[in-house]
Amino acid sequence: MAEKVLLIVDDNVELAMTLARSFERRGFRSVVVHSTESALERAPIDRPYGAVVDLRMGGASGLECVRGLINIDPGMRIVVVTGYASITTAVEAIKLGACHYLAKPVNADDILGAFERTSGTTDVEVADRRSSLKNHEWERINEVLVETDYNISETARRLGMHRRTLARKLAKKPV
Repeated sequence: MAEKVLLIVDDNVELAMTLARSFERRGFRSVVVHSTESALERAPIDRPYGAVVDLRMGGASGLECVRGLINIDPGMRIVVVTGYASITTAVEAIKLGACHYLAKPVNADDILGAFERTSGTTDVEVADRRSSLKNHEWERINEVLVETDYNISETARRLGMHRRTLARKLAKKPV
């Protein structure tokens, strides 16, 4: 049987190396890179079965990484992980080709389980509480940020708010 290769794309070196060791103990070969650009260079060489992609990294975002990896190999299984989860980025990741989206903290078992899931499930708990106005505002801000490729000035203009107001909101709760 051919060796399964996993590409780990995360600018947090310590977390990436910890995941790599965990995957290797489970029989995978791990390739660790710390940027979207490096991932897109390595993917054609290593031909990974799957990729674990952090959403927020210095340089191009994890969403750009997902798009690029899917262009290289449309069958690649990609799990996006993030400490900044939002409905908007989850939807965009799936639309771009990710098979799953997980909020940090995550471990190798969570990620491997996500790789193996090929369909949705109905046993996900549906919350009883309504979303707050602040959450609606935050989701809208994230949605427009994605639409503008994270351009703060353009996002503020589209939302009809001053750029400094948007910057303050983002400083309180980073994207």
